[in-house]
Amino acid sequence: MKLGVLNECYLTRMNLKNNMIKIKRLLIGLVLIHLMNSCSKSNSFKLVENGDPNYEIVFLDSVTSHSFKSAEILQNYLQKISGSKLSLVDEDSQSSTKHKIYVGNFSTINIDTHQVQIKTNNKDIMISGGSNEAIRNGVYEFLEVYLGCKWYAPNVEYIPKMSTININNEINYSYTPKITTRTVHSKLFYDNKKFSEQQKVTSEPFPYYVPSARVHTFNRFIPEDKFYKSNPEYFALRGNTRLPTQLCLTNAEVLEIVKDSVKSLFKKHSELSVISVSSNDNTQFCECGNCKEIDNEEGSNAGTMIRFVNSIAQSFPEKTISTLAYQYTRKPSKTKPLKNVLITLCSIECDRSGAITDKCTDFANDLKGWSALTKNIRIWDYTTQFTNFLAPFPNFNTLQPNIQFFRDNNTKWVFEQHSNNPSELFELRSYLMAKLLWNPDVNVNNIMTEFLNGYYHEAGSFIKSYIDLIHEELKKHPDFFLFLYGDPSQAFDGYLSPDLLKKYLTFFNNAEKAVAKKPEILKRVKVARLSIDYAVLEACRKNISDEFTISEKTKTLVENFMSVCEEANIMLMNEMGYTVSDYGNAYLKSIQVALQPNLATGKKVKLITKPRKYSNENPQTLTDGALGGSNFYSNWLGFEGNNLEAIINLENKKEIKYISTSFLQVTNHIVFFPKKVTYYGSVDGKVYSKLGEVLNEYPLSKKSKVNDIQYFNLNIHPSELQFVKIKAENHINAPYWHHAAGLPSWIFADEVIIN
Repeated sequence: MKLGVLNECYLTRMNLKNNMIKIKRLLIGLVLIHLMNSCSKSNSFKLVENGDPNYEIVFLDSVTSHSFKSAEILQNYLQKISGSKLSLVDEDSQSSTKHKIYVGNFSTINIDTHQVQIKTNNKDIMISGGSNEAIRNGVYEFLEVYLGCKWYAPNVEYIPKMSTININNEINYSYTPKITTRTVHSKLFYDNKKFSEQQKVTSEPFPYYVPSARVHTFNRFIPEDKFYKSNPEYFALRGNTRLPTQLCLTNAEVLEIVKDSVKSLFKKHSELSVISVSSNDNTQFCECGNCKEIDNEEGSNAGTMIRFVNSIAQSFPEKTISTLAYQYTRKPSKTKPLKNVLITLCSIECDRSGAITDKCTDFANDLKGWSALTKNIRIWDYTTQFTNFLAPFPNFNTLQPNIQFFRDNNTKWVFEQHSNNPSELFELRSYLMAKLLWNPDVNVNNIMTEFLNGYYHEAGSFIKSYIDLIHEELKKHPDFFLFLYGDPSQAFDGYLSPDLLKKYLTFFNNAEKAVAKKPEILKRVKVARLSIDYAVLEACRKNISDEFTISEKTKTLVENFMSVCEEANIMLMNEMGYTVSDYGNAYLKSIQVALQPNLATGKKVKLITKPRKYSNENPQTLTDGALGGSNFYSNWLGFEGNNLEAIINLENKKEIKYISTSFLQVTNHIVFFPKKVTYYGSVDGKVYSKLGEVLNEYPLSKKSKVNDIQYFNLNIHPSELQFVKIKAENHINAPYWHHAAGLPSWIFADEVIIN
């Protein structure tokens, strides 16, 4: 026989075999459809009986590996539960004597891409989904809902143990999540793909996005250091000056450069489908005549943005162009986004003490407005305090109503910007948000109780009491603004009062006692109480009561805080890169400062220049004995766009040989160290002589440390003085390269030490 004839015969046999498989699958599918719609003869399904399997697992669509992998997950967990390993077979190898658990899908069953179905009938079970991801979701739903498996955190799971696995009632479960791309910004999911799959959220923050173009991309497409000097017209006109804060969106050359960059990126990452063409992270948009005319026409600064992005999206009809409805572009334009434009609406300004529909109605109205223009909406929501990851942040009651509101307004994609790095009750928050994104209508109290008891064991009820109480106390202050960039010090007369702090500490002390003989669980409880330990440290820093004040004992609290963080691998205090080590060492240094003799403590301060907004603009902040922390809300006196000039009256002449003032830097919030601090002395308060000046040791640059505290210390020849004048020189405005170029800069000053 010739080779060609051999090949022809071989191909004929293979085609016959493939056709038989297709016919068999079709018949099975038809039978299953019939069974799903008929009455069951029995509503008891014993998958395993006394260690012996009554079922086998049949994976469908054997031409791919996806159904097999999902079936394998089911097999592994059934073995963990019962100790019995069910056979795993394809359609062609299934037994005629075993009942079946089918995992996969049939072309005969009409099912949505994201839909999950779990059906039982006539002793058989089918777990199906409209996509590979949905099939896997169906397996985990079956294990969790019907067999009681729980996955609380990576490597922390509850798997029931039973030699007989019996499902007592028939199942007719079908669910299609309305939020189809679910992301919780937590390293628990990013570092542990299996855990993200168990909780049905993405394992990366920006799935489908080109890596170098995910958000705030204007300065990446047209970088300031490459184009600003040669082509200032590419950038935003602010007043009479072009600044590299944003792009000029009516400049034709800008459009072509960005379009060309998008084309190059899609060519480089052809497998990916989304690129962000979005504003830089500031509100310094272009005010040139052309841009202003369009924005006025559109009734929103989103007008120029949508027209610009639509022009790019037209060139890439098979791809998605994402842009931000954020701060100045949040209000909807009149022009509709094209179908392949993804509107990412950001809720950064909102008060987190209540639901968005109650406390952030402007945002709610903007979402409704965009929802009327497009079905392609992504929400970028925020769930933690970014200036203080470990601070108590009682916003649990807002998570469900907010996610329900997003779902009800055309939102298919939600990015919950958690802290990524560990923060207050990190595991609980990550778990709860994943559950809500999958099903926004779950019973939150039940989910929290189940998690707390599962993760913290006997300590769970005490932690639940703490959570319940702190939320109840927040409700007593309806005017309190729970801000993403706030500070614990704002709540010391509310939900973090001295009496309440003592109650919270009691809850956690009892929680630790309850699991004292379980070292691993005790570690989890110690991590959970870090938020209250942090609040206590900040209360001591501010001397809010006799129980919470700076003393030698405070050193032990700081050292214990740092130790627990180190053991739990908790490295960061906030989003600015301020580390636990930075915080602890700065705090220990501040204790030394606070405990040294200080002639200025409690003395009257006269301000020559006017402060703004912070610390109630109270001059006595500089001498009240309370120390400023790493956030500008924490006992700092702020001066915006002007110098600090203050006089301290020591009441009578004192011998002085040392003066020091502390200053805060938070560069992304336009808070810079002063250029220099000059000290003056006077005997009568009329004639002052210069005692000396202290230059900033760390002049401002692009590489400046984002979050820091610096002491401007001056040693002088011993002098008899009654008045000390301090003058700190502000930068006045942010430099041209800063994202807030042209805006007034701040200096924040705190305790003045004189001895």
